[in-house]
Amino acid sequence: MLHGSIVTNHALMNTALIQMNPTVGALAANADLIVSNAWKAFNEGAKLIIFPELAIAGYPPEDLILKDHFCADCETEFQRLEKELPPEAVVVVGTPTSRDGKKFNSALVFQGSEIIGEYHKMLLPNYGVFDEKRLFEAGTEPLILEIEGKKAAVHICEDSWDPAGTAVQTLENEKLDLLINLSASPYHRGKLLNNRINVLAQTAKKLKTTLLYCNIVGGQDELVFDGASMVFAPDGTRIARAKQFEEDILYFVPQASSLPTPASESRQDAGDTTPRKEQPLPDLNEVYAALTLGLKDYVNKIGFKRVVVALSGGIDSALVLAIAVDALGKDRVAAVTMPSQYSSSGTLGDSHEMAKILDIEFHEVPIKGLYDQFEGELSKVWGKDKEPGLAEENLQARIRGNLIMALSNEYGWLVLTTGNKSEMAMGYCTIYGDMAGGFAVIKDVPKTLVFDLCRWRNEQSLVMPNSIIERPPSAELRPDQKDSDSLPPYEVLDPILEDYVENDMGIDGLIAKGYDEAIVRRVVNAVELSEYKRRQSPPGVKITPKSFDRDRRIPIVNRYRN
Repeated sequence: MLHGSIVTNHALMNTALIQMNPTVGALAANADLIVSNAWKAFNEGAKLIIFPELAIAGYPPEDLILKDHFCADCETEFQRLEKELPPEAVVVVGTPTSRDGKKFNSALVFQGSEIIGEYHKMLLPNYGVFDEKRLFEAGTEPLILEIEGKKAAVHICEDSWDPAGTAVQTLENEKLDLLINLSASPYHRGKLLNNRINVLAQTAKKLKTTLLYCNIVGGQDELVFDGASMVFAPDGTRIARAKQFEEDILYFVPQASSLPTPASESRQDAGDTTPRKEQPLPDLNEVYAALTLGLKDYVNKIGFKRVVVALSGGIDSALVLAIAVDALGKDRVAAVTMPSQYSSSGTLGDSHEMAKILDIEFHEVPIKGLYDQFEGELSKVWGKDKEPGLAEENLQARIRGNLIMALSNEYGWLVLTTGNKSEMAMGYCTIYGDMAGGFAVIKDVPKTLVFDLCRWRNEQSLVMPNSIIERPPSAELRPDQKDSDSLPPYEVLDPILEDYVENDMGIDGLIAKGYDEAIVRRVVNAVELSEYKRRQSPPGVKITPKSFDRDRRIPIVNRYRN
């Protein structure tokens, strides 16, 4: 068991939870953020300063951890931190470490220009989006420090998520005053209120200690981290909370934990003894914020200057365009509409109207001439008397895919695809057509939620004609086509998909729950047959408990249908 003693001169131990947004692999830039934020908090009076899990490396670093030189470069940065962090403060930072040929997910404790404590994460998650057992060795010893006469221990994320687990059990008889938890807990809808708060409250209550939970914020590939760093009292009461989906510093004075907590405050200094308790975002607001942050960070961290959306006049592309403008600003967003002979005047008019409302760069490139040329050449192979069918429908989508990718190549724009989770699940999308692009913003958003988000966003301020929301969904690839011609009604389909994909129910269970057997079998078959398409789709923001990108690993060659 590692112990240390830290003495400061302040009567009150002001603490700061630094909710930062690192970038994976940007080691020097991440270390710069750590230094600047630590000094900012110290200058506000904080003496205990806490950063999130793997703050130096960014999270998740994935197979970068397997590169010895990556971990060595991380060590170079935390050696720099020894010299540059406020020497009079206690600063806890997450980083990968390499010890005797073994890699650890670690927390380093800095004070007085040296590292005075090192903790290795004991519980390594290996489910859902997590794959840490492949990368790290599990720690075996707790880290306990005395800070201003207070007994403090350190956990990293999962360590505190199992109140009956080893990491908690090793601390049960320590009579702690503080449990410091460095986290990188990714967002999904409802996780904060339905899961995270409850389990952390249980841990605080079990150890009868104040729990300081510092979570990362920002987008990384498909994942979004929502922050919402928190403080829990020894009885499990949540007494302070930072903002969601924003960088933030949450100051807290443990001795003042019994003081009344107001709702949200616009500013809080370390000297303010009243804890700040930000209120949860309403459900649709929370989902929209996750999608916006996920897109913004994906674009900015990779380095794209602008994005482009194929605007059809339908609800999916309308939502993607609205999110893009909210995330990046109108000057960084372009749209193109590509009408065919089957496009209605309503959808074409709505595309123009939405572009006008948002005041974005907008282009119209009709595809009928190109389609006729393609069809003319292909008729030499399949004959002039062939009845139009699926090949002709997909041909239109692929012409559009070629055009928008040409714009991407010419101007360096990132193409945002517009398919939703319901369509991706059922394979109701065209590979190398509407699936072509760089980022699939609403890939994890069911169609019924697409409608809800559009209604919610329009209630905040008008971003799209209401006719887009009211019109029955249609791919407009043949005369009078509607989605309901090929799919069950979305209000029927989406609950089945949720239970099958996210809750892992089988056919018998779905039927027993009351779903129509014929529809169930049709849905299950379509989901499994479409796996090969999804494997070739761009990444997209995860907002449900089980996304197709990160959480669900199903063989492409697979004949199991239950």
